[in-house]
Amino acid sequence: MLPHMAAAYNLARWITRRDVDAEDLTQEAFIRALQAFEGFRGGNSRAWLLTIVRNTCYTFLQRNRPHEAREVEDVVHLLEDEGADPEALLLQQATAGMVRRVLEQMPLEQREVLILREQEELSYTQIAEVVGAPIGTVMSRLARARGRVRTLLTKEKESEVVR
Repeated sequence: MLPHMAAAYNLARWITRRDVDAEDLTQEAFIRALQAFEGFRGGNSRAWLLTIVRNTCYTFLQRNRPHEAREVEDVVHLLEDEGADPEALLLQQATAGMVRRVLEQMPLEQREVLILREQEELSYTQIAEVVGAPIGTVMSRLARARGRVRTLLTKEKESEVVR
């Protein structure tokens, strides 16, 4: 399971929006996974672990921040170009900041499926397994999430032009 630690933390961070909570919940999820390992019947260990992470995060949110447990959020995957010139790097960092702000505005269900697809590169089937929803629901959440990201990024860009 250790090779999936970064993916587990990434998902927990986007769900909880707090580094400290994500660290604690990732650790808790790994403990739960270790305790439940006898029940693991093979298959995709990454999807199995991310399901545990997701459930751990949702339980935490329901107990500690119930208003956030129902939100929906998105992610856009940005790749850094190591050979970029300073101006391009600055522009890329500004864009990444814009994307982060947009993601913070997204509801949780949309954000998590977008993160699982775009950042963690899970298949629709694996995402459906992690979130416990039919593939059709995953596809519609992704479509709505991507549309919302486009809309919010457009608004964000327009507001920066006005500033």
